[in-house]
Amino acid sequence: MAWHATLSLDYTLQARKTVARYRHDGPLRILQSLYPEGDAVCHNVLVHPPGGLVGGDTLDIKVSAAAGSHGLITTPGATRFYQSAGETALQRTHIRLEADTRVEWLPMEALCYSGCLAENHLTMDLAPGAELMGWDVTALGLPGAGQPFVDGSFCQHIELPGVWLERARIRADDSLLLDSPLGLAGQRCIATLFFVSGSKLERGRRQMALDLARQVMASHPLSTFAGATSPDAQVVLVRVLAPLVEPAMNLLRQVWKIWRQHFWDQSAPSPRIWSA
Repeated sequence: MAWHATLSLDYTLQARKTVARYRHDGPLRILQSLYPEGDAVCHNVLVHPPGGLVGGDTLDIKVSAAAGSHGLITTPGATRFYQSAGETALQRTHIRLEADTRVEWLPMEALCYSGCLAENHLTMDLAPGAELMGWDVTALGLPGAGQPFVDGSFCQHIELPGVWLERARIRADDSLLLDSPLGLAGQRCIATLFFVSGSKLERGRRQMALDLARQVMASHPLSTFAGATSPDAQVVLVRVLAPLVEPAMNLLRQVWKIWRQHFWDQSAPSPRIWSA
């Protein structure tokens, strides 16, 4: 039986405190709000109790933030796309921010098991003055467990409408894409860290973000498989290829901490669930 689960998470600012409220249908939940940085920033953990998606399953996640609020969202573990009997498993996330809001979308990785038919969509609508920092990390197969990605496909869609769109379909039988030096070069983890804004970012602010990211990458073991770029005045990116999730996530977390200080003048305490 296929699951169709929905969750709407709404942030508002009340008496200088960011408050989260949510509604759900099906197996999606938000754990208790935490405030490790004080009342201004609300940390939430999004939980999918079944632990993975099979063919036919759909997860619809909607996040909104009202003026002045700041929410941080993560997950306790990977999103797992399991082998499919023929139907597509779909996760859709839509984040909508009003002016002068901040949201951090920091889920753990998506794991694509061999034989999956999976799609992972992220759409971000930002009003002028809103800013969002997040990442997307995908692992193809489980090489550490001796389970390579030899069958199935994965579609990734990331969009800031009218500004930035990335869409890729990766088939397990596309050896040219997976193994060519012009493709994934044999790496099986694809990771992107993004800072997006509802307004054009000042050039010096963007350049400093790129310089800071490149300083981190220069001394990291993945330096030859990582890069930073700004494809639009509203977008700054770090891209990483890695053989496994852990080194890619390590690099993204380092840049996230530095970017948080640079863009928002805020330190970056790691969410408690990351060390659980």
